Amino acid sequence: MQLPRRRFLCLAAAAATLPALSRNARAQPYPVRPVRWIVPFPPGGVGDIVSRLMGEFLSERLDRPFIIENRPGAATNLATEIVVHAPPDGYSLLFVGQPAAINATLYDKLNFNFIRDIAPVAGMMRVPNAMLVNPSVPARTVPEFIAHAKAHRGEINFSSGGIGTTSHMAGELFKMMTGINIVHVPYRGDAPALTGLLGGQVQVYFGNIASSIEHVRAGKLRALAVTTSARAQSLPDLPTMADFISGYEVSTWTGVAVPKNTPAHIIDKLNEGINAGLADVRVKRQFAELGGTVLAGSPDDFGKLIALETEKWARVVKFSGAKSY
Repeated sequence: MQLPRRRFLCLAAAAATLPALSRNARAQPYPVRPVRWIVPFPPGGVGDIVSRLMGEFLSERLDRPFIIENRPGAATNLATEIVVHAPPDGYSLLFVGQPAAINATLYDKLNFNFIRDIAPVAGMMRVPNAMLVNPSVPARTVPEFIAHAKAHRGEINFSSGGIGTTSHMAGELFKMMTGINIVHVPYRGDAPALTGLLGGQVQVYFGNIASSIEHVRAGKLRALAVTTSARAQSLPDLPTMADFISGYEVSTWTGVAVPKNTPAHIIDKLNEGINAGLADVRVKRQFAELGGTVLAGSPDDFGKLIALETEKWARVVKFSGAKSY
């Protein structure tokens, strides 16, 4: 069908302007106003500290305030839902951690699908956990602990910060890969879980190295292994769990995400800024003081990590039988 000449000329003129419009859209400055950085944890924790360090760096680099907004609740689901339903304009960022990958299977009813409804921006930090035992436990190595647990089936308790937390899932993964039977004792947070271990109410805890390292150095706790595949800089003489259990790996990772359909040029600009922060000597030093290492990479790299972790923890959650509603 041949179009009338006037109609054809109008369409041609409109088409000719599309590249210019696209270029102008890409060229729009960002940010032009303050950016909300939503943290799903209370102030004072590692996630809050990391967010404030990186928010301060981005504020200086991009010349706009990055405002940290703590929105704890529902095991990080409250903050996630806020960002998922925010406009996809780059002005609502979500601090992302391991709970997002675990919650995808742990919760039957969520008002979002994390992988479908968010766009990954960048990883930030990875922190190893450690397998910690009360000094009353006779085992000094992971194989000795496994033998001890098999000889005392169902008599050994492990603490966690609550159902579905990283410390809980690390213990369940250990059970799944070794076939031992140790009893889960959930506490209302990782600080009480660590206190329970120190007091001898439980015998083992797969805890964050940053919060437990001083107790290990003081001899109040015994560390048997780090849960990462590589040794921890803060405890270089401590073996890895993978040295004894092939394929075992647990680390607390963090990063940033935005709502789905956020323009690619905004995601790229944020990724570039965050990676610049991760390369900054001051930021790297402060991350090391928290027991972590930088987790640099592209948005695609971070997206692959989220997908792999979601698949991994789905198997562990199903093995454990844990559920939250």
